[in-house]
Amino acid sequence: MQPSREQKIRSVIRQSQPDLTVILENIYDPLNISAVLRSCDAVGIREVFVVYTRQYLDKRGLVLGKRTSGGTFKWIDVYYFENLEECFSRVRQRYGRILATLPPGENTPSVYDCELSEPVALLFGNEDDGVSMEALELSDGRFTIPQVGFAESLNISVACAVTLFEARRQRQVRGFYDRHPKLTEEQQEMLFIRWSGMLKSDKNHRKPVVVSKDSEPLMPVYVQRKEELPKSKIQILPKTSFEL
Repeated sequence: MQPSREQKIRSVIRQSQPDLTVILENIYDPLNISAVLRSCDAVGIREVFVVYTRQYLDKRGLVLGKRTSGGTFKWIDVYYFENLEECFSRVRQRYGRILATLPPGENTPSVYDCELSEPVALLFGNEDDGVSMEALELSDGRFTIPQVGFAESLNISVACAVTLFEARRQRQVRGFYDRHPKLTEEQQEMLFIRWSGMLKSDKNHRKPVVVSKDSEPLMPVYVQRKEELPKSKIQILPKTSFEL
């Protein structure tokens, strides 16, 4: 690996935000998902949760190519759910709070008044209907992005980007991108080893991980997966709890 390449990877890892994530509910346009992944990567998010509860929707939106996702799909773990409660349960164990986005309203707090430097999962809904009532009831809070024009709401990928960069601003102020990195040095090194192995793989993209109530606890982003290891070096990975 070229020294400049290694330096870039280590810099990205050091600035990762393992306690910030996004949940996408019933997003049907692959381009929107791709754009969201690019924004997530830009602020240091290393995993995203996608839930489809509508039968006419499927995983086609997660079949992403390098040109549409900018190659970020390889560096972000994407988890796929078909049960909303199961998704929220898994996410809440790792991130604590789940905040849902809504169109501008009189009684909805602005995203700029929300605490986004603490562990949080941000929920964005379907392009046509927004976040479902079921998801709103399961969420811990709501927020909106202030607007002054005639449009009732922003495109989901744009709304996500605005929200994530406000989270980045708050976290930058607290030094989470430089002075006080979220990952320990040991975790950073583990993630570097994982990503280094992925660079050597001939697979440009990974498939989303399908999760059900019977699935094992999800691994932290810095733990190497069995399927990522060379076939000649398969080893038993330690079980990990659903924690950062």
